[in-house]
Amino acid sequence: MTLLRAKCIIAGDDTVGKSALTQVFHSDGTHYPKNYLMTTGIELIVKSITVPNTKATVELYIYDSGGKEMFSDHVISNWDGIDVFLLVFDVTNPQSLINCEKWLERIKDKSYNNHLMGAVVANKIDLKGRRDVDTNAGSEFAKKHNLEYFECSAKENLNIEEPFKAIAQSFHSHYEECLEKFKCV
Repeated sequence: MTLLRAKCIIAGDDTVGKSALTQVFHSDGTHYPKNYLMTTGIELIVKSITVPNTKATVELYIYDSGGKEMFSDHVISNWDGIDVFLLVFDVTNPQSLINCEKWLERIKDKSYNNHLMGAVVANKIDLKGRRDVDTNAGSEFAKKHNLEYFECSAKENLNIEEPFKAIAQSFHSHYEECLEKFKCV
């Protein structure tokens, strides 16, 4: 059995649902935070994901990052050595998607890895009547940056595991590719 460890950053503007997404994922859908408590720095959780059709597990060290600009220096100082990431935006707030560009640049600045793997997550899809960012806009942003795209609702526990599983699988695949290269040397 192979155990891999990956540093995962959850980034995006404040109030997009990063903490809710992380907490629902960590609790296997049993805990949705009903009261909003602003993350002012970094909250760390660890969760293992078994990679399908392999004997490998990826242990994600998930850094849930505060999104308020006033905390950004403190937050970003903890981002060194990023392996994988999720960029989260709120489908009721178009500016939160626009700001993903800024968050992505910050992630790239702190990464040592030229093959950084990540995904874009559109959160709050349960708010259909208030939705102001369509699927195409989020998908196009992701495609432009060679990232996977997911839509979810932390509140309704819809598609929460998929982005985490995808980045864990990408991390494992990259690991396997690196192993193959070393075998050829």
